[in-house]
Amino acid sequence: MASQAGGDGKEAINEQVIANQYANMRSEMNQFYTKITELELEVGEHSLVIGAIEPLDPSRRCYRMIGGVLVERTVKEVLPAVKRNKEGLEEVIARMHEALERKKKEITEFELKYKIRIRKADNTDEEGGKKEGTAQGVLVGPAGQ
Repeated sequence: MASQAGGDGKEAINEQVIANQYANMRSEMNQFYTKITELELEVGEHSLVIGAIEPLDPSRRCYRMIGGVLVERTVKEVLPAVKRNKEGLEEVIARMHEALERKKKEITEFELKYKIRIRKADNTDEEGGKKEGTAQGVLVGPAGQ
C-alpha cells in the first residue's frame, strides 16, 4: 500500500506540472489576443487620422506627437509618416496572427498528448456558495489512470 501512495503523490505532482504548463500556454494565447486587439485599435486610429488629413492642403499646418512632444509639421510631412506607421502595425498584426496560430496548434497537440479536456464549471463554489466570475472551465486530467 505504501508504494501506491508514493506513486499517487508523484502522479499528482506530474499532473500539477502539466496543468501549470497548460495554463501558461493558455495565458500566452490570451496575451496574443489582447495585443492583437490593442494593435488593431491603433490601426483604426491611424485610419481615422489619414481620412481626416488626406483631403487637406499639403502645406497646411499639422501637429504630431513624437515621443511625448507635440511638434509642428505640414500635412505633406505627416501623412506619409502616419501611413508608414499604419502599414508597420498591420505587418506586426499579421506576424502576431501567425504566432497565435502556432500557439493554438501547440495547445491542441498538448491537449491530445495529455488527453486534456475542458468542461464548463458551475458558477457556484461548493464550499462557500459564491460565484466565480472568472472561472472559464475545469482542467481534466487523463482518464483511467
